Amino acid sequence: MRISVLSVGGSIIAPDKVNSAFLSDFLAKIRTYLEDNPQDKLIFVCGGGAPARVYQQAYREVVSDAQSQDSNAQDWIGIKATHINAELVKAIFGKYCLDSVVTNPTAEDVSFSGRILVAGGWKPGFSTDTDAVYLAKRFGAKLVINLSNIAKVFTDDPRKNPDAKPIDSISWADFRAMVGDEWVPGKNAPFDPIASKLAQEAGIRVICADGRNTENTLSILRGESFEGTVIGD
Repeated sequence: MRISVLSVGGSIIAPDKVNSAFLSDFLAKIRTYLEDNPQDKLIFVCGGGAPARVYQQAYREVVSDAQSQDSNAQDWIGIKATHINAELVKAIFGKYCLDSVVTNPTAEDVSFSGRILVAGGWKPGFSTDTDAVYLAKRFGAKLVINLSNIAKVFTDDPRKNPDAKPIDSISWADFRAMVGDEWVPGKNAPFDPIASKLAQEAGIRVICADGRNTENTLSILRGESFEGTVIGD
């Protein structure tokens, strides 16, 4: 039996509203994978997407004085958004998900009796990428597939720097030098700095890929050639 962990970004679940077309395609592809690999299990960790951004922005507009803003409060708003997305994903996959949505990956009562386990955010201080690493460690997975709306990690933000170059593979040391060690609510990084530290310490590799390309996701799961960036030593 092999367990794979997929950190499914809110940017593809709900980029501005729920992306039903993506979720339908994702459901079909994952069903195919599970039918072809009857012993394997999958863990999905869902991000917050538009609901998180919209409500966090509303908070910042109302509490406009930056010195009065509470970063923990903003994190909790984002975390609750991940729970909504996780419950939706769990419902969509129906019979494959026999357990409750995980909201604390370190809790003693986390069970994994179905083919798919779905999780949302846990607590302030990091993103759902970190929850994905905790669950990978807990269930012995050595790979986390980070699915977002970018095809590869770049040397810089390509939206701001036209000279930014895509990266096929990168060590944890070099990647962490790029993203830093500090978590900021709503931080836009290919993989959360806190999760990166934990993954490096645990010897876990991460593949960053465009989750909207569900055929590419299937290729990653099957161990075939794929488009994306491998992070690891």
